[in-house]
Amino acid sequence: MLKAGVLGAGHLGKIHLRLLKQSENYELVGFHDADAENGKAVEAELGYKYYSSMEDLIEAVDMVDIVTPTLSHYECAKKAIAKGKHIFIEKPITNTVEEAEHIRELLAEHDIRGQVGHVERFNPAFIAVKDQINNPMFIETHRLAEFNPRGTDVPVVLDLMIHDIDIILSVVKSKVKNVSASGVSVISDTPDIANARIEFENGCVANLTASRISLKNMRKSRFFQKDAYISVDFLEKKCEVVKMKDAPTTPGDFDMILQNAEGVKKQIYFDNPEVSKNNAILDELDSFAHAINTNTTPIVTLHDGTEALRVATMVINQF
Repeated sequence: MLKAGVLGAGHLGKIHLRLLKQSENYELVGFHDADAENGKAVEAELGYKYYSSMEDLIEAVDMVDIVTPTLSHYECAKKAIAKGKHIFIEKPITNTVEEAEHIRELLAEHDIRGQVGHVERFNPAFIAVKDQINNPMFIETHRLAEFNPRGTDVPVVLDLMIHDIDIILSVVKSKVKNVSASGVSVISDTPDIANARIEFENGCVANLTASRISLKNMRKSRFFQKDAYISVDFLEKKCEVVKMKDAPTTPGDFDMILQNAEGVKKQIYFDNPEVSKNNAILDELDSFAHAINTNTTPIVTLHDGTEALRVATMVINQF
C-alpha cells in the first residue's frame, strides 16, 4: 500500500482524508493544515494524525495529496517533488500557467507521477458515454450553482467552468483556435457568472456557461456530432444518447423516421448505456495509485491540468 498524506484539511480536504482512509490502495499517514487550530480540531474530531510541519509529513509518505487553496498549490507541489514524492493536486492545477509548466518540468526531472483532480472525468454518467463521443462539432455546457461563499476567492471560471473545459479538451482532438467570453461580477470581486465560446481548428465550437449565483444547481453538457446527440447530466448522473441511422425500407409502426428535403430518410433511436454507481473522488485517487504501482500514465495528467488552466486563463483574459 502507498503511504499517503494530505495537505489541507478544509471541506474537500476532509473528504479526501476519509476516502484515503477507506481506500484499499493507500495507508493514510496523516495530514497538515496551515491553520494549526483547524488541524488540531480535525485531529480531535476525526482521529487523523495532524502534522504541524508540512516537511515532516512529506518525508513520511509516498504520495502527497494537495487539497490546499489554489494559491498555495505551486509551493506545496515543489516541496513534495523535491523529495521525490508522487503528487495528486486538486484543480485548478496552480494559480498560473507558468507555475503549472514549471511543476510539469520538475515532475519529469524526478521521474515521478502526478495527477490533477478533475473529478468529472470519473463521473459515471460521463464514463458511460465517453467512448460514444466521436468528433463532436458543437458542444453546449451549463454549470450552475447556488451561492456559496466558499470558492469566491477565484473567478467562477476557475471555480466551476474549468470542469467543463477539461471535459471538452478530453473529447475534442484539435487545438483551440479562438476564445471569446464575457463575465459579470454580481456579489464577488471576480466574475460570478460567465459565458465562453471556444472555437477549435477542426471547426468544433463549444459554448460554456457557468454561474455561482443561480437559484438551482445544474451540471449538464450536450455533444452534437454526425448522426448523434449525447447528453450528460453530471449532477443527476444520467445520460442520453440519441442516434440516427438509415431508415429501413419498411419501417415499423413505432419507428421514428425523419425525411429531409432531398428525400433521405433516417431512423431515430435511443441507445442509453447503463450508468454504474461510484464515488468519483475515490475512483480518481485509486486510479492514481494504479498509475503509480504500474508505472503508467495517470488518467488526468499534469499536461491535461495545464491545458485546462491555459484555456481557462484565455477565458478570464477576455473579461
